[in-house]
Amino acid sequence: MGKMGERVKSQGYFGWFIVMVVLGVVAFAVVFTYKKKYGYLPGTVSSKYGDALTVAMQFFDIQKSGKLVHNKIPWRGDSALNDGKSAHVDLSKGMYDAGDHMKFGFPMAFTATVLSWAILEYSVHMNAVNQLQPAKDSLKWITDYLMNAHPKHDVLYIQVGDPVADHKCWNRPEDMTEKRPLTMVNPSKPGSDVAAETAAALASASLVFKSSNATYSSLLLRHAQDLFVFADEYRGSYSKSIPEVRAYYDSTGYGDEILWAASWLYYATKDSTYLDVVTGKDGQKYANWGTPTWFSWDDKLPGTHVLLSRISFFGLDDDADIDNLNEYRRTAEAIMCNLLPDSPTATGSRTEGGLIWVNKWHALQQPVASAFLALVFSDYMLTSETQKLECDTESFSPSDLRKFAKSQADYVLGDNPMKMSYLVGYGSKYPQYVHHRGASIPADAKPSCKNGFKWLKSHKPNPNVATGALVGGPSKYDKYIDSRNNTMQGEPSTYNSAVLVGLLSGLVTYSSVPKFFL
Repeated sequence: MGKMGERVKSQGYFGWFIVMVVLGVVAFAVVFTYKKKYGYLPGTVSSKYGDALTVAMQFFDIQKSGKLVHNKIPWRGDSALNDGKSAHVDLSKGMYDAGDHMKFGFPMAFTATVLSWAILEYSVHMNAVNQLQPAKDSLKWITDYLMNAHPKHDVLYIQVGDPVADHKCWNRPEDMTEKRPLTMVNPSKPGSDVAAETAAALASASLVFKSSNATYSSLLLRHAQDLFVFADEYRGSYSKSIPEVRAYYDSTGYGDEILWAASWLYYATKDSTYLDVVTGKDGQKYANWGTPTWFSWDDKLPGTHVLLSRISFFGLDDDADIDNLNEYRRTAEAIMCNLLPDSPTATGSRTEGGLIWVNKWHALQQPVASAFLALVFSDYMLTSETQKLECDTESFSPSDLRKFAKSQADYVLGDNPMKMSYLVGYGSKYPQYVHHRGASIPADAKPSCKNGFKWLKSHKPNPNVATGALVGGPSKYDKYIDSRNNTMQGEPSTYNSAVLVGLLSGLVTYSSVPKFFL
């Protein structure tokens, strides 16, 4: 009887051992499959994308204007301290647009909106690599400026500096002596596009700061609501009101910004009247439902479609009607099908190296921005447990979208025919002749407006590394000419950095996104 009991006991142990082995094999298979799909395990941090994000975030510090606080860039100092004084407003903050010393409000506001969106979706990811606070600091540097640029209900300063005069100089921002005229929109010179984009920036930022600085968040939201009323009441494109801006940031229309701003204001206020804007006559007139376009500083429709698809995925945290919002998700799905390389409706606009190709100027803008949208949409699918995206006769999973997003990020980081990182400061090979005045001139030099051109023409690499700069990018043949005079390929911009920060933040780790912006 004792031996029988021992035999049964040993068989029980053996059975449990078999169960444990099977469970181990299953667990290994799950882990292996996940890692094969995503490159790392859930909850773990990808050092590759974490390091890249840490690098990319530094470009915002390089671009800061004004009295610098806790300056981390040894070759940068205070600059443009008198911006706005002629109109009795403080426009010293904000960020320089690109490699020059201009402050263009339209793309700067877009930078803030995208940076806010990235923080709202991926704050946990950013925090995992200690980049959440730097992102919020950079965002506030812009939003401080944008609020100061809105001193009255129907006045918005949208530009500091004269681009013609500015581009006749090559010196450091710390040494500027040229005049810095101001450009504004108002009822007689309306700019619904730039006013609405600024409203979107401030509304989205109000969500970012809501839990940490409620007073500041409320101030942002008041400006955002006021600006939206201004944009709505005095309709018109700033490019038509002020023809001089066409040479640099020519807006193709204001309808997309109206919808974009209304979307962000809905999330910030939960006021369903903003949903009425996107589902009513403005939506019908401007949303371009069913037709994919390219997300950029000028075209906010793709971002709007993806942003509003949140409601379809997660519902509303109020009683608003969502029936008329389905067109936005349908169009977001069409955008995704356009991006996926194996989709029957995939765009053929790609380089041989696999990069989405839209424009030779700032060539990386659309592929990086598109990859950011694809990543966000894939995470909406995962969080809502949506398993399939239908593209005509084929279906795709969230992992397919993530794979596409990674392909564009990896191209930027060096997996390209040039074997070069287009993110300055990342990897062992990156552009050395970035078209950027401050980076090209030694920090101890004090050249005048004209004398600095010898550094533009110099054949030596930049003495200062513009860490975090995302250069314009390669040609459609995957070629890049590293020359300081190659403005088309070699000039970075803050708005391109914003979409890259969003993309890299989403890839840092893998987790669900928040269902609601609290």
